[in-house]
Amino acid sequence: MENASQKDARGLIVWRLLFKPLINLLREQQLDGDYLQADETRLQVLKETGKAAQSDKWMWVIRGGPPDQPVVLYHYDPSRSEEVPLRLLDGFEGVLQTDGYAGYNRVCRENPITRIGCWDHARRKFVEASKAAPVKKKGTKVSKADVAIGKIRKLYAIEKRIEKLPPEEKTRQRQQLAQPVLDDLKAWLEKNSTRVPRDSLTYKAIQYTLNQWELPLPAMESEAKAGRPQ
Repeated sequence: MENASQKDARGLIVWRLLFKPLINLLREQQLDGDYLQADETRLQVLKETGKAAQSDKWMWVIRGGPPDQPVVLYHYDPSRSEEVPLRLLDGFEGVLQTDGYAGYNRVCRENPITRIGCWDHARRKFVEASKAAPVKKKGTKVSKADVAIGKIRKLYAIEKRIEKLPPEEKTRQRQQLAQPVLDDLKAWLEKNSTRVPRDSLTYKAIQYTLNQWELPLPAMESEAKAGRPQ
């Protein structure tokens, strides 16, 4: 007789076979688009052959496809290596938006994929730094992390302002309105990178953001090329 674990395992295999055609269709729809977002998150699996329960495993997520019918697909993998996005993005041509993880470099280098950065990841690091900062007394200056958040918030305000404009006008407005904000932010980051402790979360957030500057910036990309900035 089967025990409960064996029944569960057999049931998962059956469900996987049943849903495989649907997943394949969803993946094809994703690849029909020219803009995808990708990310990966740590996941703990208690029992896996050859892996300790405390070791890192990963849930990868790919979102995108036709703008009016985006698809979100999750993929579990025990590895975070560059081989995973090579498999998941096989056949894709277009713009890929990610965080700063170097594991996406190869798939973009070996395929007709333009990689762009993500403001949400940069902003999140400053939010974490702000939360970790000592509580400020009334009348004292705000933290540098909060200053950075305020500057990034201006980019989000621009996006909200131009949200309903036609794509071509959005591009023009971004170039006119966002470029001064970006120039100011970069100058501020470079100036303050030497004014905070190197072991602080604020320093790490500043360096992360500056390191992403080599990637095309979503706030300056066209609507057709980059989708809505994150």
